[in-house]
Amino acid sequence: MTNIKLLTAASSLTLLALATPALAQTKFEFWYGLSGDLSERVQDMCKGFNESQSDYEIVCVSQENYDNTLQNTIAAYRANKQPTVTQIFDAGTLDLMLSGAYVPVRQLMEENGYQIDWDNYLSGIASYFSTSKGEMLSLPFNNSTAVIYYNTDALEKVGFEGTPKTWEEVETVARAMKEAGYECPIAFDPSGAWQWFEQFSAIHNQPIATKGNGFGGLDAEMVVSQGKFVDQLTWIKKMYDEGIIVHKSKDAGETANDAFVNGHCQITSSSIADHGTFGKQAAEGVHWTDAMLPIWEGTERTNSLVGGASLWTLKGKSEEEYKGAAAFFNYLAQPEQAQTWSTITGYVPVTMAGFEAMKANGFYDEAPYKGREVAIESLTFTPPTENSRGIRLGSYASIRAEMVKTMQDVLFNDRPVLEALQAFDAKGNEILRRFEQTYKGAQLP
Repeated sequence: MTNIKLLTAASSLTLLALATPALAQTKFEFWYGLSGDLSERVQDMCKGFNESQSDYEIVCVSQENYDNTLQNTIAAYRANKQPTVTQIFDAGTLDLMLSGAYVPVRQLMEENGYQIDWDNYLSGIASYFSTSKGEMLSLPFNNSTAVIYYNTDALEKVGFEGTPKTWEEVETVARAMKEAGYECPIAFDPSGAWQWFEQFSAIHNQPIATKGNGFGGLDAEMVVSQGKFVDQLTWIKKMYDEGIIVHKSKDAGETANDAFVNGHCQITSSSIADHGTFGKQAAEGVHWTDAMLPIWEGTERTNSLVGGASLWTLKGKSEEEYKGAAAFFNYLAQPEQAQTWSTITGYVPVTMAGFEAMKANGFYDEAPYKGREVAIESLTFTPPTENSRGIRLGSYASIRAEMVKTMQDVLFNDRPVLEALQAFDAKGNEILRRFEQTYKGAQLP
């Protein structure tokens, strides 16, 4: 990231003009795809915004999950019943971009009197939700990246100091754990395509598709079977067959995360957003730490991908509702809000100002929050390359689901790795061509 300018010591946003107070409170809706404890935290945040001012009332409505939010948003927009703000997950970014149904966040904030230093957003986050020219279209919200978690007592038992930095070291440690009597050195859930496949590709600077992972046009083609993931999946399969990597999922009776916090498995990979959950749920006597995802020896590491979602402002709403949305976005951008959100969820601060404020407050110095800074290091390890800035592929949620099936086919049905990945590329291309036909003639922003 270059030319970072902090607008104030307390905020990355500066209000240029005071809006005339509304004669009556303006109500507007925000749809989101989180449930359970995270939904309750969103409701707390909405309540805080409403209590912070008297001009607007935000009504926050859970759609239960990301897929529902995307589909319900599309249906509502077609029926002219859309919310003012909607939360769309990373895999749905291109769908919104090509819909033409949104007001770019830069335009929204400028038109409502807010000047933003867009360079202040963490580069690894901003690039995912921006045009190919770097213009951010939606506001980063609940964002994370993948990390690897280790049981520190198990590492100590096998004589390893610190945490493994390479996959070669992970294999050495895991084999030693198996020999030391640990039944499950590494927990692996094939549904975790995001951390095991997408993040692997990013930090090894490997393309998932041509055209810069789709940023260069809708005619991109899948190329996974031509890259390093062939070797990675071959390694995963080998370790699985030897009982060093163990299948853990709902289908297997225990998820990978549950296996880790219960001490049944000693290594797992998951989102940094699970850092807080692990801290709350770890069984007595289970001690753990986190680290950036390993790379293979001889690899020059690049930044990891952002996960999570961003906030989109939809067209067709009133001027007053847009003023409310801009005020809400400004509220979210305050460093104190960034710290509160990161504290209660584990998601990362999305601006350098928020991150620096949290560091200055000593947020990352001690448990239970020590270790969360690893995500920022990973996201900003290098400036994004064309392979690590994001994935701009149509119907990507469907392509991601195909990768899950591919990994399952290799592990459980012994399908040859190269054959499976070639079939994955072919299926992915079918999905891409259907999407391209749907938006025939469209130009990516």
